[in-house]
Amino acid sequence: MKYIYILNGRADKVPKYKELFDQLKLYPHPYDLYTTMGEGDATRYVRVYSDLHPAEKVCFVACGGDGIINEVASGMVGFPDKQMAILFIGGSTADFLECYPGRDFRDVKAMLEGTTQSVDIIKVNDSYSINVCNFGFDSTVAAHANSLISNGVEPHKAFRRGVAYALLTSRFNRIRVEVDGQRIRHRLLLLCTLANGVQVGSEFRCAPYAKNDDGLIEVCYLRVMSLLRFLLTMNAYRKGEHLTHKFFKRKVIYRQAREVVVSSKDLFDICLDGEIIPGSLFNIKILPKAISLRLPTIKQQQP
Repeated sequence: MKYIYILNGRADKVPKYKELFDQLKLYPHPYDLYTTMGEGDATRYVRVYSDLHPAEKVCFVACGGDGIINEVASGMVGFPDKQMAILFIGGSTADFLECYPGRDFRDVKAMLEGTTQSVDIIKVNDSYSINVCNFGFDSTVAAHANSLISNGVEPHKAFRRGVAYALLTSRFNRIRVEVDGQRIRHRLLLLCTLANGVQVGSEFRCAPYAKNDDGLIEVCYLRVMSLLRFLLTMNAYRKGEHLTHKFFKRKVIYRQAREVVVSSKDLFDICLDGEIIPGSLFNIKILPKAISLRLPTIKQQQP
């Protein structure tokens, strides 16, 4: 098995890559390094490499957080014989990894000794989301947070500021949602998440029941509510208790689906694992077990 470590940014500009290189020296194995040249480049590289080397046994290792994880996974669609692994090297959120508590995604040895599992991915028009896609309040949060992060604000703080901004600007969204052909009949929504994973925004457990290998999208539709009610329930949403919390009663519509159609007369943003895509019509479906994911060994408990 050959490993290709995909670095999100120049190695000499990211101090935490030094730890990765030190680990590579400790555990000799056949590998190459590839440094991305911009947004979307990891997806292009994985697709082209897999197409040119159909018989080669290779594992693409996404080094970083949600953005690079999604790009590598997107490039692997259509190549079930290739493997993907993840090494979380700080600097960005890693919500997708919350699907695997107890796994050590920072250790090269744990990754090399790991096992593979087939996982689902969500297709959104011609793009993909391996973790969560959302719109309404959430996509406004993400768009504002992305802007702050690009200006040097820490991701955790940026998302909190994004929440504050969205409270003022994006609580009433006229977006139509159809779940497996059945329309959710409400004129306005607060937010809607279409989840493969359990967490979004570095701290919000938007889909606590999600399993990323069951062939289903977790649809959580929040109806418009008063600002006071929403503020009172934010902590429940953060903890993943919004599906049962009394303050969310009658305000949450929860479904599991294979296909979702989202549309509006006006342009709106949909967020795919942090990437913002504008549009007015999105056809969304789950691709079951589309990605072969290498999972690191479980951390040993300290005596």
